[in-house]
Amino acid sequence: MRNAFTLKPRPMSRDKADMLNLLTACMLVLLPHFMHLPIWVSVLVVALLGWRGWITFAGNRLPPRWVLLPVSVMAMGGIYLAFHTLFGRDAGVAMLALLLVLKLLEMHARRDLFVVLFLSFFLLLTNFFYSQSIPTALMMGAAVIALLTAQVSFQYTGAVPPFKKRLQLGGMIFGLAAPLMLVLFVLFPRIQGPLWGLPGDANGGRTGLSDSMTPGMISSLAQSDEIAFRVRFDDSVPAQSLLYWRATVLTRFDGRTWTQLAQTPMAPDSVRVTPGSQPTRYQITLEPHGRRWLFALESPVAAPQIPGNAAWLANDFQLLASQRIDTRLRYDVTSWTQFQMQASEPPDDLAEALQLPPGSNPATLQFARQLREQSTDPAELVRLVLQYFRQQPFSYTLEPPLLGRNSVDDFLFSTRAGFCEHYAAAFVVLMRDLGIAARVVTGYQGGEVNPIDGYMEIRQSDAHAWAEVRIAGRGWLRIDPTAAVAPERIQRSVAGSAQRRLFGGLVNLAPSRDSWLAQLRLSSDALSNSWNQWVLSYSPERQKKLIGSLGFGEVDWALLTALMFGASSIVMAALMLPLLMNRPPMDRAEAMYRVFCRRLERIGIVRAPHEGPQALATRIAGNTQMAADKKDAARRFLASYEALQYGRVDPRERNAALAQLKLLLTAC
Repeated sequence: MRNAFTLKPRPMSRDKADMLNLLTACMLVLLPHFMHLPIWVSVLVVALLGWRGWITFAGNRLPPRWVLLPVSVMAMGGIYLAFHTLFGRDAGVAMLALLLVLKLLEMHARRDLFVVLFLSFFLLLTNFFYSQSIPTALMMGAAVIALLTAQVSFQYTGAVPPFKKRLQLGGMIFGLAAPLMLVLFVLFPRIQGPLWGLPGDANGGRTGLSDSMTPGMISSLAQSDEIAFRVRFDDSVPAQSLLYWRATVLTRFDGRTWTQLAQTPMAPDSVRVTPGSQPTRYQITLEPHGRRWLFALESPVAAPQIPGNAAWLANDFQLLASQRIDTRLRYDVTSWTQFQMQASEPPDDLAEALQLPPGSNPATLQFARQLREQSTDPAELVRLVLQYFRQQPFSYTLEPPLLGRNSVDDFLFSTRAGFCEHYAAAFVVLMRDLGIAARVVTGYQGGEVNPIDGYMEIRQSDAHAWAEVRIAGRGWLRIDPTAAVAPERIQRSVAGSAQRRLFGGLVNLAPSRDSWLAQLRLSSDALSNSWNQWVLSYSPERQKKLIGSLGFGEVDWALLTALMFGASSIVMAALMLPLLMNRPPMDRAEAMYRVFCRRLERIGIVRAPHEGPQALATRIAGNTQMAADKKDAARRFLASYEALQYGRVDPRERNAALAQLKLLLTAC
C-alpha cells in the first residue's frame, strides 16, 4: 500500500536542466570574484542569479525589458559611485559581472546563449588579474570544463546523453586542447612584460616595505607570512648573521618619521669597496611590490642587468630599477657579504646624516652628553651605546607600547620594549646627538632555505631595520642594535621561528620543521615556486635559453614561429590520428546511399539535406534526362534502402538485403 501512494519525482525538462547547467558554470566563473568585488555587487549578483534560477524552476516568463533597464542603469550608477569611473580593472570587472547576470535574464534567442557563454569565457580570464596561483588555475580549468559542458548540452537536437557523458565530453575537449595550449605557451614568441598593460589600479593592496618608517610599521609586517622574494645561491649559502638584504636608506628625520633623500646615481669613483670575503653569486626572484627598489645582499658588486628595466646603484648604495616592479622579476647579483666601504661624500650629504629636529627628545640629548664625558672616540661611543642596550632591561616584542611625542625618550628611558625599528631609530638619534653621522637602513634579514627545492624564502615577516654609522677612515659601518638585545633574531629567521596559529592558538601551523604540517607547507611553497619560475616567469630570455638548449642557434621570431607551426601540426596530427583510427565504420547501406547520391549529382540531381528517400524518388521520377529503366532501378534502390534502414529487418536476413541493395546500385 505504501508504494501505491509513493510519488516519484517528475523528471526535469531538458530546457530547465540545460539552463541550470549554464547557471552553475556562470557561478563557478563568478565565485572567485567575490573575494575582491564590493559586497553590494556580490549580493546583487547572487540575487540576480537566484532570480534566474527561480524563473527556470517555476517555468515563469523572463522579466520584460522595462524592468531590466532600470536595474541595469542603477547597477552601472552604483559602479560609478563606488569606483568614480567605469574604466580600470576593478570597475571593469564589477561591470562585466553585473552584465553577465543581467544578460541571463534577457535570453530570448539562441544568439543570446552564445553571448552569455563568450562573456563568461572573457570574465573567466579576468580572474588572472588578481591571482595567477595554482589553485586559481585549477579552479579556472574546472570553470572552462563546466562552460564547455553547458555549450555542448545546447547543441544536441534529439536524444540527449546523460549529464555524466556530457561532462566527460567537455573534459575531453579540454584535454584535447591542452597539448596544443602547451605548445603555444612554450613556443609562441613572447614579448617583454605582460601581453596587455594593466590599469593603474592593478597594483593596489600590496604589502611590503615603504619608503618611510614610523614606529610600528615593520612590526606590523612581521605578522605577514607572504613571500617577499626567493633566492637561489650559486655558491654556498652565507651564515644567517650575514644575510642583510638592503632595500631603502632613510636619512631625514622629523621627530617621528624617517624618509629618504633624493636619489642620485653613484659616481664610478665615489665609493671604494674593499672586499673581506669571496664574492657570493645568487639569483633573486622578486615578487611585485609596486616600488622601484631591488634587493641584494650587502654589498652588491654592481647593479644587475635587467632587460627592459635598467638597474643602478644610488650614492647611498640603494639598488634601484628605472621602473616600478609591477610584475615578478628575476635577476642575478654578486655581493660581498664582508667588506669595508670608504666613501668620499660631500659635506652636505654628511650634514643630512647629522640633522635632528630642534627641541626633540631632550632626555636622549642629555644622555649623549653623559656618554661624551666618558669618551670622544666614535668607535668607543658605539660600543657604549650597544652596551647600554645589553645591560638595561630592554625587550624585543612584536607588540610594543605606544610612544609619545618624544618617541626616542619614551623608548630609551620608559617603555624599553620595541621591535627592530625602535632600536634602529633610537640608536641613530643617539649617534647624531653624539656628533656621529648615522642613518637607518630597512630591508630584510635572514631567510629560510626550503630543503625540497633549495630556494631560500624571504618573507614579509623577515622585514628588518638596522643602522649605519660613518667613522673616519672606516667609512659607513653596519650596526644592528637589535642584535644586542635579541641576538636570536639575527641568528634565526623570524619566519622560521614564529608560531603560526589558527583558532585562537588551538592549531599550530609550524610546530616544528620536521612535522608533517611543516613538510606540507614546504612542499606547497616549493610547488608554488616552480609554478612561478617556469610558468609565471617564463620570459623572452628564458624562452630563448630553453630553445637554445635544444641545439638551435640564433633564436628569433622567425625561428619561434616556424617551430610553433611545426610542433602544432605534429600535435594536431597525433591527436587526430587515434580519433580517425577509432572512428566507427560507416554502415554499409549508408555508404551505398552516399555513392548513389554522388552519382545523381553528375546528372544535376542534388539531394537537399532535409530530403528523404521518398521525396528523392519522387523528384527522380519527374526527371526527363534519365532513362526509364534507370528510373525504375533508382526507385527500387531507394525503396530497398528505406526498408533496410527504417523498417524491421531480421538480422539473419540483413546480409542478403545488403547484397540485393548492392545489385540495385550497380543497375543504376
